[in-house]
Amino acid sequence: MELYFLGTNAGIPTLHRNVTSVALRLFEERRSLWLFDCGEGTQHQILKSSLKLSKLEHIYITHLHGDHVFGLPGLLSSRGAQGITAPLTVYGPPGIQAFIQTSLELSQSRVPYELNIVEHTGGVVFEDDGFRVEAAKLEHRAECYGYRVIEKDLPGSLDLKRLETYGLKPGPLYGRLKRGESVELEGGGWVHPADVLLTPKKGRVVTILGDTRPCTGVHQLAKGADLLVHEATFSAELTELANEYYHSTAEQAAK
Repeated sequence: MELYFLGTNAGIPTLHRNVTSVALRLFEERRSLWLFDCGEGTQHQILKSSLKLSKLEHIYITHLHGDHVFGLPGLLSSRGAQGITAPLTVYGPPGIQAFIQTSLELSQSRVPYELNIVEHTGGVVFEDDGFRVEAAKLEHRAECYGYRVIEKDLPGSLDLKRLETYGLKPGPLYGRLKRGESVELEGGGWVHPADVLLTPKKGRVVTILGDTRPCTGVHQLAKGADLLVHEATFSAELTELANEYYHSTAEQAAK
């Protein structure tokens, strides 16, 4: 699991910093890439990195302000122009479907792959055997959501000494036990995963917030996280301005 900051500037890009986008590379876990927000120029930032659009599986949009979504139509089109056929799902607040469809239709852009668009208002937005993604509403001028990526606990390693006592040698049966399956012994009897697996490895939690001022949603998403990505648009002496524009200061983020 690796995190890439593709853009960290607020509002508009600068010579050395692009607008918002964060990539979560899950190569070892699922050989895929998840993107959080897609400001203008995000695909250029990807080209400068080792990341590949062919691995892009999910895009999570926090809100519909331009510095978080203006790079989305171009990225979706480029992905198709590269001949990528793997499905892609975009998650975001109400309005994300209209934004994407209108942009692609008016520009006559071709997307030759399965593009799924999921609008949500918080809660569990994605879950499979390996991960769960939760969203909670933040406080911003536009309807905005932060995301909590939860890696589910991983099976413990095989206890080789215990396996030897059952007469089991390295081979396919090891894999079955690791996957949670019970296996039958040649001389009769069964070996269950709980008999030979060590303590499960606790999954990691990554929280990625959109634009927000301090609120309940921030605490809900950040509690117990191993890594928190929190905006800090203003410095402490501009706290009143940050509150007025529904942003956070660096001091507030640190708390």
